[in-house]
Amino acid sequence: MTSDHDKTHHVVVIGAGHGGGNVVALLRQYGFAGPVTLIGDEPAAPYHRPPLSKAWLKEDGANAQSLALKTADFYATQNIALRLGQRVDAIDRVARRVALADGTTLAYDSLILATGARARALPAIADGRDNVLTLRNMADADRLKHALGAGRRLAIIGGGYIGLECAASARALGAEVTVVERTSRLLERVASAPIADFLRRYHEQNGVRFALGAQIEVIGGGRDATLTLVDGQRIACDAILVGIGAVPESDLAQQAGLACDDGITVDADCRTSDAHIFAIGDAAKRPHPLYGRNLRLESVPSAMEQARRVAAIIAGREPAPPEVPWFWSDQYELKLQIAGLPFDADTVLVRGTPEADRFGVYHLCKGRVVTVEAINSPPDFFAGKKLIASGRTIDPARLADTAVPLSDIAA
Repeated sequence: MTSDHDKTHHVVVIGAGHGGGNVVALLRQYGFAGPVTLIGDEPAAPYHRPPLSKAWLKEDGANAQSLALKTADFYATQNIALRLGQRVDAIDRVARRVALADGTTLAYDSLILATGARARALPAIADGRDNVLTLRNMADADRLKHALGAGRRLAIIGGGYIGLECAASARALGAEVTVVERTSRLLERVASAPIADFLRRYHEQNGVRFALGAQIEVIGGGRDATLTLVDGQRIACDAILVGIGAVPESDLAQQAGLACDDGITVDADCRTSDAHIFAIGDAAKRPHPLYGRNLRLESVPSAMEQARRVAAIIAGREPAPPEVPWFWSDQYELKLQIAGLPFDADTVLVRGTPEADRFGVYHLCKGRVVTVEAINSPPDFFAGKKLIASGRTIDPARLADTAVPLSDIAA
């Protein structure tokens, strides 16, 4: 779109999360010489968010400085203008300007929406209760940290990754934890039954209680909260963490008339329905070449991949080829790594021994690996990722046989 000789082309980025923070740095790394402005609604410069459910909650754990994506002087030395603690109210696509809540406007030549996602609200809970928490940013993590400690009681609504990571952190701090999940098992949308069953047992061994297939009837008020389930079970707690998923922050795009469908609709190059506007990260829904369908992936690696692609296009470089999607979750001393998405899988096999806390779960479609889930087993993760990228047909029996080296199968 532009070259490093175009020194007047102004790139404005809305959203200072992983996608926004990395795309501005990559623009400079790729030689883009035009003005760059990064707008974020938080007061902090871009920072790592995965540790918020883990290291941030621990005593003497992560802090704002250790989580920062870049050093404090990076943006000034790279001539990247920061507009932090600012909200963008509107996009004027005709004039190519964005209007900020403080009354100022900024002109752009290319606009990148990296607006992320917000925590999904639980309709049963009224707004404004200070003991009902969510976890999306540093301020949320601070509130959760102050709610934890020895003898404190935490109820977590939602048995997804955020809920389970926070459950592990809360137990490490001595809190009592109950996880309430409306489905019959944990991680129903995002992990296989063998992984979910293993993690449930592991959490129970560490003192976490579960109420599965549970529906909340009422949430009591007052300083102490009480969850009353439809089956009559009552769960007393000091704080409630709601972790039932996220909603893409696409309101700004919709108001500007951009195409949206469970996220901001983009093409393979992350362009929206307006050629001058890109969207990346948790808010973007794009066609994925490996799966032949439109996907909105909530993950740091996905945001990074899209940031690299957009930065390359704007800087006039050839973008890198698409990556196999991957994800991870840390709970206690466990590391779960996932590569690929299990679309159309017809075979699921376990390689290794779950009892040893080290194994891989492979999902295959017509003999091709489409997903691998690895617990404490980087070799399974990397071999599976390589097999997914290759698209080769393999023998499931050899894959399940731990006597056959993974290197022989993935070679």
